[in-house]
Amino acid sequence: MVDALAADGKTEAFPIQQDTLPDTLAGRDVLGRGKTGSGKTLAFSIPMVTRLADESSSSARRPQRPRGMVLAPTRELATQIDAVLKPLAATYGMRTATIFGGVSAGKQINALKNGVDIIVACPGRLEDLLQQRVLTLDDVEITVLDEADHMADLGFLPGVTRLLQKTPRGGQRMFFSATLDNGVDVLVKRFLSNEIFHSVDDPTSHVSAMTHHVFEVENEDKKPLIAKLASGTGKRILFTRTKHQAKRLARQLTNQGIPARDLHGDLSQNQRDRNLGAFGSGEVRVLVATDVAARGVHVDSVELVVHVDPPAEHKAYLHRSGRTARAGSAGDVVTVMLPEQRKDTKDLLRKAAVKVQPVSVTAESDEVTRLVGTIAPHVEPAPRAPQQQGQGRGRSGGRSGSRGQGSSGRPSSQGRGSGGGRRRSGRSGRGGSRG
Repeated sequence: MVDALAADGKTEAFPIQQDTLPDTLAGRDVLGRGKTGSGKTLAFSIPMVTRLADESSSSARRPQRPRGMVLAPTRELATQIDAVLKPLAATYGMRTATIFGGVSAGKQINALKNGVDIIVACPGRLEDLLQQRVLTLDDVEITVLDEADHMADLGFLPGVTRLLQKTPRGGQRMFFSATLDNGVDVLVKRFLSNEIFHSVDDPTSHVSAMTHHVFEVENEDKKPLIAKLASGTGKRILFTRTKHQAKRLARQLTNQGIPARDLHGDLSQNQRDRNLGAFGSGEVRVLVATDVAARGVHVDSVELVVHVDPPAEHKAYLHRSGRTARAGSAGDVVTVMLPEQRKDTKDLLRKAAVKVQPVSVTAESDEVTRLVGTIAPHVEPAPRAPQQQGQGRGRSGGRSGSRGQGSSGRPSSQGRGSGGGRRRSGRSGRGGSRG
């Protein structure tokens, strides 16, 4: 396993790993808090794989009876967790599988029937498959709840509770998150036993390599400012509050010679994977996203995060901003604010414990020019292919099933920021979380 980690450039443990590994490797229940990008995924992946490998050999693998389970709120996060887990598990001859909505359940069912050691799942699809009796959680020895605060939100809490109840009481459980609030205490009291709490930083502390900016702009100057912020040579994520905004802005930027892809709930899972892959590979340098990308999406070297509008909640601000300045890298965060948004933005930053002085700017201001740096070459947009009859809405993922039907035919909550989990409550719906 050490060789596999070293091959991926991981040779020294981060603080969250240093603190938790002695207890998690010993089988203790652990509650861990660390900033976004602090290394929490490895903090639970290493002990999960190691302890399952110690318990029994891979020859003991049984069809439809996984021994390890990670629950995550979004499909993107589940995919990225699996990308970390899979090579570690492979060193011991173990198998992993992802389970989430928005894609056909057939491949997931076949993997379970062939036998997997660890599943990484979103609650909605996992409950569907449990109801279909294609797996049982009776053999789960180790359970991880990632983004625990989000999973304890009212929209997720009932499903998460039902799933944890289906795991054996004597198993090891680990809860990890950047913040530990909402209903996490309810889950801790009910499902953790003699747990130990590790926090490597204060919940309101910030990544030192992350620089925050607030640009106040008049309404008529906002579009040119956004285009200027998107025009640099490095990778950047622009967050919008709604799916419609994300789709429209990505199209506008592309038409202006700034290639961009969108990421939101109106896209099929294949489209989401394709767009995120294009951004991660550097094929495009701009990703326009709703809060579906605010948690769990890790792309190397994102140098700038732009809040196209101030988010509705301070937690959304922190999680969105955490897509840059990850794993020791530096990054900038810009909040674009209209004059009428001053009060709400001030309250938002106060709750997020971010101290920054707003600056009035236009797209040509020195502050903006310095931040953007070198402008990337203009890319002429490719001509759009003519739509064939009957393809109109389906091409954009609007009506042709793109809202995501789970295997049972119910909405898989795609488009609600839950990645196949249960539909979130309306309390955060005024922000981008409905994306």
